[in-house]
Amino acid sequence: MSGTWAGVRERVLALRKAPRWWAVFGADHPGHGHDFGLLPVLTEERLRDVERWLGTGLPEEYRTFLMEVGSGGAGPDYGLLPLRPPGPDTPPATGHCALPFRPGLTAELEEHEEAEPRREDHPDDEAFAATYAAWDTRRDELNDALTEGTLCVGSQGCAYYSLLVVTGPYRGTMWDDVRAVGEGVVPIEPRGRTGPVTFAEWYLDWLDHAERRAWDTTAEPPPRLRFIPDRVEDG
Repeated sequence: MSGTWAGVRERVLALRKAPRWWAVFGADHPGHGHDFGLLPVLTEERLRDVERWLGTGLPEEYRTFLMEVGSGGAGPDYGLLPLRPPGPDTPPATGHCALPFRPGLTAELEEHEEAEPRREDHPDDEAFAATYAAWDTRRDELNDALTEGTLCVGSQGCAYYSLLVVTGPYRGTMWDDVRAVGEGVVPIEPRGRTGPVTFAEWYLDWLDHAERRAWDTTAEPPPRLRFIPDRVEDG
């Protein structure tokens, strides 16, 4: 096992026995909680099947996580989305992940939205409708292109997502998909410094925080969201 992930699976699963495990955001949420469970790891062969399906190799930190910690489950916010090898009924990949990641598109989209056509700038309704339709089409194109070259690895709720960049100079770093509130795709920054974090930095920072919160019996506990008499064990 690599030094980065040595003991991490055991640390995550141990949090199930922490006195305040349910106080960690996302662990005990009705319908979405990860309960500190982890899916089975992937073999190198199965991981290569995934990469062939995606059309691109995955960053090394994420690859080793999948092979040493789990292929989904406990993690930041509502946890890591499952990454499963394609099966006979899996639809063809879109090729979205293999495209170049272009972080500058967020600024381009902002500029485009500021240039929204106005009726008073057009001679008649027909001219305005045509101009607006072209502007709207370009806005949709830019919005869809923002996540090219990324893999969605986690949900934050409220249509916010955590993205792992898999192509280009920012490969291996984590970004927030906040298109739901019109803010595009922006880098996740670590506590105490600027600049995007890598997948390992992002995950291990969450784990450190989760351990402090789950094992702290001195803090005032938040209200329970639900009671789970028997949590499902990891596979």
